[in-house]
Amino acid sequence: MRLVFVSSRSCAVLLDEQGDYYTGNPYELTVNGQAVAHERQSVVSIYGLWPDTEYEIVCRAEGEAEQRLMFRTAAETCTFDVRRFGAKGDGVHEDTAALQTAILCCPAGGRVLLPEGRYLTGPLFLKSHITIEMKKGAELRLTTDKSRFAVLPGMTRTTDEAGEVLLGSWEGNPLDTYASALTGIGVTDVKIIGEGVIDGCADQTDWWTKYHKIRKGPYRPRLFYLKDCEGISVQGVTFRNSPAWNLHPTFSKNLEFINVRVEAPAVSPNTDGFDPESCEHIRMYGTVFSVGDDCIALKAGKIYMGRTYKTPCSDIEIAWCLMKDGHGGVTVGSEMAGGVRDVRVHHCRMVGNDRGLRIKTRRGRGKDAVIDQIRFEDVKMIGVKAPLVVNAMYYCDPDGRTSYVQSREKQPVTDGTPTVGAIVYERVEATDCQACAAYILGLPERPVEEITLRDCSFTFAAEPKPMVPAMADGVESCAAQGIIASYVHRLTLENVRMRGLKGERLVLNSVDTLNDD
Repeated sequence: MRLVFVSSRSCAVLLDEQGDYYTGNPYELTVNGQAVAHERQSVVSIYGLWPDTEYEIVCRAEGEAEQRLMFRTAAETCTFDVRRFGAKGDGVHEDTAALQTAILCCPAGGRVLLPEGRYLTGPLFLKSHITIEMKKGAELRLTTDKSRFAVLPGMTRTTDEAGEVLLGSWEGNPLDTYASALTGIGVTDVKIIGEGVIDGCADQTDWWTKYHKIRKGPYRPRLFYLKDCEGISVQGVTFRNSPAWNLHPTFSKNLEFINVRVEAPAVSPNTDGFDPESCEHIRMYGTVFSVGDDCIALKAGKIYMGRTYKTPCSDIEIAWCLMKDGHGGVTVGSEMAGGVRDVRVHHCRMVGNDRGLRIKTRRGRGKDAVIDQIRFEDVKMIGVKAPLVVNAMYYCDPDGRTSYVQSREKQPVTDGTPTVGAIVYERVEATDCQACAAYILGLPERPVEEITLRDCSFTFAAEPKPMVPAMADGVESCAAQGIIASYVHRLTLENVRMRGLKGERLVLNSVDTLNDD
């Protein structure tokens, strides 16, 4: 048992380091002698604690030694109940002014409290050095009236015209964007905790339908957006029905997301769960995703942002999470012109995704678009159609289907050529697969440097349905195929097992070195 998060009113503990989202064995948990209910999650959050107070957690499991943990909650200066500021929480009257006033007036070390209620609101802006707690039954409901949204300009030139200020962001470019339900610009030391819900109400307006197809004005808002922030923690909150991406931090560092839930219908467009962009040092533990696009997508801007700021997404740990449905479980790219490196995804469970562990880039992302030192370990997949995909010819953007992007002929290596370095998969277990175990497509002029599969197993469905595993021109539909790899320097397979194959175990093209035990 390990303490992974503590605030003035809550904590989170890791019960089973060897579990995935769920523990291997049932556990009994008590806090100062009081039983704590949990659903066998490996990471468990506890609320209702008192500031600056010592607590003892005792964990018991049959056949295991009892574990004890002592800790003290953080201090707190005061609590501002939003009801005292005029918030009605009746779901009818708009509470934006009352909520924003409580946030802005809260002193350092204070708590803004949202008790049970439905708070109709426009976008809210965060302030440094405070905690926002949403009690169980508290719901922030984003207004469907677009005239109530502030706009974040994408780019503003500085007065001396030597620099720029970036605020709004859309798919890796600095573009005018509606402010998000919770927006942080340059804030530090903020905690958002509790069992409440932030509902974007996109199912009640045209964010997913008409506005998605024919944009009018700024781009769609998120539910949680950060720019140039540091030391931000989110624990326990449910994010639901976002107009676009759910959680989108940019150029921020030291971020943690613990026991969060992210929910959107399978048909909702661009509702990625978590898209950190050019961010550093992130922990994502014990989170559940069920969305209409990628559950997690690690990004670093399109070509202008990558070349100008050269800020990769780096030092990221994703663990004990559950990814249900969605196009991808954990994705790297494709807007990653600043690079993505030092990523570890481990002890996660994926259920029903189109693709499980997914790398995507393309010609034009640039020389700084380096994907390297990516490790996927102890991942269990159930019903994931294509478990492993590496695609360097992803057909995104207006020119995505041009010969420049899609050609299988060797092209000149230029400032637009991206790099895929070392990718390691260890102890990946996938059952009820459909298309293939792995599909790897590098560039003829710059092959994928190294792919390693170690102690992995893939079991195919009895009647697999054909599917196109990678979104690139010329990729054929397949069912129950093994590993299909093109343009790879080194492919290493150690103790890789496949059951229920209907095609070839290995289909290789321009793989320089194969190590297959």
